[in-house]
Amino acid sequence: MAKKLLLLFFLFSALSTSAQRDTFWIHGKIIDSSGVVKNTNILNLKSNKGTFSNDFGDYKMIVSIGDTLKFTSVQHQTVIRVIDDFIYTSEVLDVYLAKKTYVLDEVVVKENDLSGYLSIDRNKTPADRKGEALKKTLDFSKVDFSKRLDDDHIDQKVRPNIVRVDPTMAFIGAGAKAVIPFKYSERLWALRKKVSFQKAFPGMLRGEFGEKFFEDDLKIPKEKYYHFLEYCNPLGIESLYEESKKIELLNILRRESKSYLKLINQEE
Repeated sequence: MAKKLLLLFFLFSALSTSAQRDTFWIHGKIIDSSGVVKNTNILNLKSNKGTFSNDFGDYKMIVSIGDTLKFTSVQHQTVIRVIDDFIYTSEVLDVYLAKKTYVLDEVVVKENDLSGYLSIDRNKTPADRKGEALKKTLDFSKVDFSKRLDDDHIDQKVRPNIVRVDPTMAFIGAGAKAVIPFKYSERLWALRKKVSFQKAFPGMLRGEFGEKFFEDDLKIPKEKYYHFLEYCNPLGIESLYEESKKIELLNILRRESKSYLKLINQEE
């Protein structure tokens, strides 16, 4: 009788262990070369059940030994992992996703004596000497704008005409005349260059980091994009972009986006 009870005990233990191994919880983190990956789709190809990674790249799901998990993300290459005894023991499955690389096909253009292949014909293209000369002429990187000049050395004949916009000028006494100063033309060029950069800066920044970075990562509404840049501008983001300090610029945008979103939510 005792032997039968002992046999039943071992049989029950084996069945219990087998049942425990049928399904169990695993958890892990999805990362790539830039950090965590959120909204990764994790699908169990055997049970056809799935889940998503959260904003911190973490996920959790029920699996069985032998199940095949498929990890997919729009900007990453697909990864397939099989649940084995090691994963069953540790209950942890971290996954690294490699980013997709897009390669454009070579464009074939037929014209005149060109062969049609960019890699060959670009060496035949004549240099744009006018463009290079204009680029050198408008290069003010070596100009010391802090230096004060006595005169701008511009011919008096090419000075612009004086435009009288003050209605009281007609009542000025005889002999009096209004003069528009035209000195320090280098500073005027610098100001024009700065204004031109400030106008183009939002477009350059969006082209550099992409619209998805501001809308998906920073959660900045599309209609608030320019307002958000004005909000961050006192922190010197334009200077950081000009100096190619992209990492410092990104840190400021990520940090300030949180306080900005709180501010506009309170206003709404």
